Formats: sequence, structure tokens, C-alpha cells
Amino acid sequence: MYPLYGAVDIRNSTMERNNALRPDLQSQLELLIKLLEQFRGERELGLINEMIFKSRKWLGQIAEFISSDDEFRLNIFFEEEVTPFLLHFRQMHPNTKDAINDYFIAIGPSGIAYTNRRALEESLQMLNRSIGNLLEQMNVEIQGTYPCYFEKYRSDGIEYDIYIGQSITPDREFHPLFLKNLRLWQLNSMAIITKLTRALETELPRKLETTQLIFVHSNTIDISFRSDEHRFDVEGAYNIRYEMIKKRIDKVLIRNTNERLTQPGKIALVYFQQKDVEEYLSHIQYLQDQEILTDDIEYLELEELQGVSGLKAIRVSVRFDEDGEQQQQTPMGAKAAIERPNGAIVASHMQSHN
Repeated sequence: MYPLYGAVDIRNSTMERNNALRPDLQSQLELLIKLLEQFRGERELGLINEMIFKSRKWLGQIAEFISSDDEFRLNIFFEEEVTPFLLHFRQMHPNTKDAINDYFIAIGPSGIAYTNRRALEESLQMLNRSIGNLLEQMNVEIQGTYPCYFEKYRSDGIEYDIYIGQSITPDREFHPLFLKNLRLWQLNSMAIITKLTRALETELPRKLETTQLIFVHSNTIDISFRSDEHRFDVEGAYNIRYEMIKKRIDKVLIRNTNERLTQPGKIALVYFQQKDVEEYLSHIQYLQDQEILTDDIEYLELEELQGVSGLKAIRVSVRFDEDGEQQQQTPMGAKAAIERPNGAIVASHMQSHN
């Protein structure tokens, strides 16, 4: 089978999560301090004063940055100290019930102390749903050319695997032109997705950017169908290496720099040998002529990864109009890859989100 792999990732997803988490936890601590100070005014209880002290100390500690260790220890503070204390205090002093209940509502998934995390999750869901729906629509198109195995799965963004070859459809002759056609579709679809996610930025509750990555692998690999999981899986050491490389290139850096290969508004293609990427270069030239991609193209060497060396990459920008939004007239794109104009697919998909 010939494999094709692509990934649309959320740029700086870990940083985005931290940037959403920190103000929410600050809000929770401020609500807690305000609540505890109400109780201190009515009753002298040393434990209340200590809890206020700890809360203020935490506010100072996460004022500018929160580490994963900070998050872990702060959650322990909330779960093992604050919550048991408030539940006990509410039981012992029924007149505090409303105030304590309001606090628990405020820190819940729909509360004010969850505002930023909720906006981030809604934005992630909107992006992934839009990308996933578009890929599903386009998958229907490519299946009409020659049947192939297509599987997409969600990480922070959307990744997909495609396998094509004679064994997928034994009763229909396979020709290398079908593979060439599919690679053109892959490159063109990444350009469409890049434009789609850029156009959606203004509609997201929290602004997010995506990066686009293709791993070019020109050799066939062996796969088998796992009936217990209802999916295909790779076999053999060589083929497992293909899977390993896929998992390690998402955050790869350009050699001798601190710059990540994947960047918003661009498509990155990772490969080993020049012969592997020649076909994609031809497709890039075609899409440049169609004004889907810009004329700039970068040839890059990548840092060594654990167990992987000699990686190279091509990076090319997707063309947008002057104000950065999606072009009003989406280019026809690769008619060989899909039967109807690409613009029609994007337009029909985007209308459902207006």
C-alpha cells in the first residue's frame, strides 16, 4: 500500500491552554478569597486565615506563568483542602449555603471562572469540526476516482492516514496515476483547509491558528486489517518506523535554529530523498500557476530527532488576498483530484457556519 499522511495542528496548543487556564485559576482564587473573607468577618477561625494566606500566595505564584507542576499542586489544594472545608462549613453553618453554592457554580464548566477554558474548547471544537467535515466531503470526491482507505483522528487538531493500492480494490486495476492524483488532492486540500481556518479566525470565541504538515513517503508499506478494532494497522519493523516518524515530526525544528518547521499560512512537506518529493514539486508549480500557492518556496534541513536523521522539508505559503481573508474567488484548483470546483466545496461548507 502507498501511504499518505497529513496533519492540521493548532499552533502553540500547549501555550494556548496555559494562557486560558491561568486567568481562570486566578479568577477562582479571587472568588475563594472573597468568600473566605466573608466568613472571617463573622467567625474567628484560624483555618480560614491560613486558607486566605495560601490563596493569596498562589495568586502571586501564577501571576505571570503557570507550570504543569503548579497546575497539579493547585488542583490538589482546591480538591483536598478547599472543597472539603467548604462542604463541611456549609453543613455546620446553613446560613452560608447560598454563598458557597454560588462559588461552586462559578468554578464549574459553565461558570465565570471557566470562561477562558470554555472559549478555548469551543474554538477547538469549531475548528476541528470544520476541518473534519471538509475532509469528509472531499473524501467522498476522491473515493469516486479510485477507492482508498481514509481515516482521520483528532489530537489537538486533525490528522489523517490514507492508503491506496491494488489490494484495497482487488477487482479493479490500480495505476500509478491514481496515486499521483491523490497526492495532488492532498496538497490542494491542505491549501483549502489553510484558507478555511484563516477565514474562521474572526468567528472563533478565542483566536487560534493552524499549521499544515504532510509527510512524503514514496515506498509502499504493509498493512493489515485488525477486525477487533475495525481499522488498518502497519506491520513489520520498516513500516513501524514510518509510524514512529509521523509521531515525531509535528514539532520538529529547522536545523541550527529555534524555529519550528510548521507555521500558520504555510504547508510543510517532510521527506528524506529528493526523488521522494519531485512529484509534489510538480504539483506545487501547478498550484502556484493557479494562484492557490505563492511563488515563494523554501528548501530546509531539519534537526535530528531521536532515532531519525537526514530529514528535509519544503515549505510553501498559501495565497491570501491583501486583507488576509479567504479570496472571494477561490481558484478552481486541481480538477484531476476532485470533480467539482474546490471553491464550491469551501463555500458550501463555510455557509453552514455563517
